[in-house]
Amino acid sequence: MDTTSTLPASPAGPEAGLPDSGPTPVKVWDRFVRFFHWSLVSCVLLNQFVLEAGETAHTWTGYLASALVLARIVWGFIGSRHARFADFFPTPQRLRAHWQALRAGEKPRHLGHNPFGALMMLALMGLVLALGVTGFLQGTDAFWGEEWLQDLHEGLANTLLAAAGLHALAALVMSKLERVRLVRAMVTGIKEFH
Repeated sequence: MDTTSTLPASPAGPEAGLPDSGPTPVKVWDRFVRFFHWSLVSCVLLNQFVLEAGETAHTWTGYLASALVLARIVWGFIGSRHARFADFFPTPQRLRAHWQALRAGEKPRHLGHNPFGALMMLALMGLVLALGVTGFLQGTDAFWGEEWLQDLHEGLANTLLAAAGLHALAALVMSKLERVRLVRAMVTGIKEFH
């Protein structure tokens, strides 16, 4: 059974259950989710654009990013309602229903992550963990100087950067479609449904 928090959408009028007198603020993202998000963004940007690959600071920033992802995975089981995987895990049924709604011209709204946003979030977290593992392995005796591992690590980093860019673009597009300031919500924790 699908128990995601979805607000019904009406293409021609205000959302059911929401007053049409103005924006409806809803607390969605807790402090840990917001801290995780912006800390991970900082780690990725630092390692991609500021710190030199192979330097100690780059290595420890990568470990910090991996630790953040591991903490977020734990929070996905014990955290607040919309932080929990059960609230947004992108099952095939949820992905299909969301895609069909978009194709039909509907504007499905979700209190937490929509299914495609959830899929991207999990992909980004997986990429960060893969980067952490490949980065760690490069420093071991068994894999020291292995060019294929360096190439894999670099390829994962480039894939992460492209996926993060797509994630940011999708957040802006969905903000327009859903009439919700998604970036602002990740700063304040509050979604304002218009």
